[in-house]
Amino acid sequence: MSEFTFYTVAMSRGQITRWALHEAGADYEQVIMDWATRPDSYKAINPMNKVPALVHHLDGQDYIVTEAAAINHYLAETHPDKDLLPQPQERASYFRWLFFAAGPLEQAVVGKAMGWEVPPDRTAMAGFGSLELALEAIEGWLKVNDFAAGDRFTMADTYLGSQFVWGLRFGSIPEKPAFSAYVERITQRPAYGEANAIDGKLIANAAG
Repeated sequence: MSEFTFYTVAMSRGQITRWALHEAGADYEQVIMDWATRPDSYKAINPMNKVPALVHHLDGQDYIVTEAAAINHYLAETHPDKDLLPQPQERASYFRWLFFAAGPLEQAVVGKAMGWEVPPDRTAMAGFGSLELALEAIEGWLKVNDFAAGDRFTMADTYLGSQFVWGLRFGSIPEKPAFSAYVERITQRPAYGEANAIDGKLIANAAG
């Protein structure tokens, strides 16, 4: 048995975690499901019936992790030799932008796609404020820093970076020099290419 079992669906947030699995060099097997035919047994893994999910088989026990940002950081923690965790001076920025991407940024992008309009006098109530405000915040960082934690790639970039890879590809995030340059940097990584090739074939097969 592999050390990890990875549950995913083609063209899903599972792509975020597959990239992390390859960055970590994790020993994993995959369970590919279809949106329409996910077995009821999967709800024992994730009661929300969402992907991705990761099961870590460790010392005769199974440990379940859901939520892509949590899974990716967990993989960095379980593979410390890959140097994907932040150094002490990088921790503040690492966690700041990892959780920013999983919270305000993703919610702002989804909200815009859904046509949700936050009244101007309620932006303080919404955790993301507005898409424009969220993008302005991260743009300011990426104008002067190459990666989420500063000048070095860390596991936070698999999550933050995925938001921009998808956002620029599908037009949910506007093209800006800082965003395009960031995507260019992170997508040159061999692990990204390996993971993307696997998911590309899954997506093609699902469509075909």
